[in-house]
Parts: sequence; C-alpha cells; structure tokens
Amino acid sequence: MAAGIPKRLAGPALAAATDTLIYTVPANRRSVVRHIHWVNSTGAAVTLTLSIGADAVATRWFDAYSLATGAVLDAFVYLPMEAAETLRARASAINTTLTVSGDEIALA
Repeated sequence: MAAGIPKRLAGPALAAATDTLIYTVPANRRSVVRHIHWVNSTGAAVTLTLSIGADAVATRWFDAYSLATGAVLDAFVYLPMEAAETLRARASAINTTLTVSGDEIALA
C-alpha cells in the first residue's frame, strides 16, 4: 500500500451556519481523516454538525454536538474516505473555527 501524505484537509476556517462543503477527496486518491479540531469563539454554546457526503441523519459523524462557549473539541478519529467522497459541516453560530487533518493516499 502506498504511503499517506499527512496534510491539512480543511481549514482553519469559520464554519458556516448552513451545510457547507469543506473537503472533497481528490480523484485517484483515498483520504483518512485523523483529527478534527473545532473551536467555539462565540459568547454562547453552539451545536456542530459534520457529515460524510450529503447531510442527513444517516451520514452525520457529529449530529448537533454541543460545544460550550470558549471550548475546544479535539476528536482523534480514523475515518477512511474514497475518491470523490465529501465532508460537509455547519455550526449554529458562525464564529466557530474548524480544522480537519489527515492523510491523502495516491492510488496506483
């Protein structure tokens, strides 16, 4: 198997209040999401949603996850993704910063 190239897959960027595409696995590659870092810089708790593919209950990795004011979510995960699969995110307030990192693997 080919070695993965560690990289930042998305962000750091402010999460939108509506469902937004944040990452698409490039053609001829696989990706493995390894770390999700979400910071709530607002003055109130927010809810966070992260989906694999089109946003729906069945595709959510985080579903209205509550993050307290000033809190940080560090999720160390192992989420393999195939070429053309997408990550989508939203937050109930726009002053939350999301960064996703992992590996991209070139397919032979």
